[in-house]
Amino acid sequence: MTDPFVVIGGDAAGLSAASKYRRESPARDVVVFEQGSWVSYAHCGTPYFIKGDVEHLRDLQSLSPRDIEERGIDLRRDHEVTAIDTKSDVITVVNNGESFEYPYEELLIATGARAISAPIEGADLDTVFTLHGLPDATALRSFLTPPAEFDSANLGGGAALTTSVAEQYGAMQPPETIAIVGGGYVGVEMAEAFSAWDCAVHLFQRPERLLPAFGTAVGDAIASTLKKAGVTLHLNEEVERLTETDGQLDDIVYGGGNRLNVDAVLIGIGIRPNVELLTETSIELGTTGAVAVDEYGQTNVENVYAAGDVAELKQIVTGETTWSPLGLPANRAGRAIGATVGGSPTQVGHVAETAMLKAFEVGCGRTGVLDHDRAEAAGFDPITKTITAGSRSGYYPGAEETTVTLTADQKSGQLLGGSLVGADRAAVRINTIATALGAGMTVGELEQQDLGYAPPFSPVWDPVLVAAKVLNGKL
Repeated sequence: MTDPFVVIGGDAAGLSAASKYRRESPARDVVVFEQGSWVSYAHCGTPYFIKGDVEHLRDLQSLSPRDIEERGIDLRRDHEVTAIDTKSDVITVVNNGESFEYPYEELLIATGARAISAPIEGADLDTVFTLHGLPDATALRSFLTPPAEFDSANLGGGAALTTSVAEQYGAMQPPETIAIVGGGYVGVEMAEAFSAWDCAVHLFQRPERLLPAFGTAVGDAIASTLKKAGVTLHLNEEVERLTETDGQLDDIVYGGGNRLNVDAVLIGIGIRPNVELLTETSIELGTTGAVAVDEYGQTNVENVYAAGDVAELKQIVTGETTWSPLGLPANRAGRAIGATVGGSPTQVGHVAETAMLKAFEVGCGRTGVLDHDRAEAAGFDPITKTITAGSRSGYYPGAEETTVTLTADQKSGQLLGGSLVGADRAAVRINTIATALGAGMTVGELEQQDLGYAPPFSPVWDPVLVAAKVLNGKL
């Protein structure tokens, strides 16, 4: 009898792998160790729970613990893996203060990532938050709710809810002024969420534009949207520290000594892969700081795999190693590894780094390589064009301007990347560009695609086709 397939981490990659493996190898055991109480939940949905669009924490779960166990997966929550011995093929696990060893035949590391707050002084104060998980979302939603209206049972967390945290923040007076540090995904989405609770929102961004990975047109459009919604932007401003009085948050200090009195701070300056478990092992990290893996998700150690936010992937345009901590790549890589371990070798695939988000009434998306320095480093000669076109036929109600940016290689015409922004379903159009990247299309080939036309949905020339036509004319 062989030892089981062991998975460390009970979220997207880990449970996708466990589920697929169980279907491929029903006669063998699969065990999932998760250090927390929550499993299989949508990180990307937490801003909408905090805002109130999503009512309950349980609504963010894809699979409940019962669902997982019914699939024949041995799920062990509140079990922290503290060590991996790749020579003996065992892990060390701690549960309720007791430690034990557990053997594996194959091992998947799916430990995810964590939000970072360093090096901001004062980040450990009570009303300073990060957002990367349901406990963070619980604390923020509780804090925003007036005490007279607060009931931890209304959060819908059941037994997995950290009641003490919810009660602590639910007893506080809600914040009136909130500072957000960081103008990326978390910062932009949370500006909308906090505004919905009638907070005065200040967003601090060290670069001169929001969402730098989305390009200039998107960053400028989102900045304009936030300003119109009443969010105060502090662009090209570095936060120096947070001050306190008697242990309570007082001021945010920025830009050479400027001060702003705030009731709460959300730090959204990025995340890092959870690789600390591997420091005493021979498992290698890649250039991005995440775990290096081959095309099947295997590490440099035989029968040890990594997937999700802890692992590297290959970029589809450049072929370079990248780190893309997003939901779909995590699920897809986990599923592929589950199939491979189950006896059906399956590659984890490439990523175009496609992403989209919403800021009030405006949506945006990006995919591929937009940055010219990055494109040049990969051997391309990039050229970029930006156009604005109507989202629907001009005579049809609801049409809005959609701004599309495309980048291509001047020598070959190969499409390298794109971005979109607009108020009428602009974000979903990014999938057309992502599909073109996956097919290795040139700009000319994208221009010739037979996209659908109907006045309520698109003009005859979809904005993506207009952008391709304009860029192709410059090659």
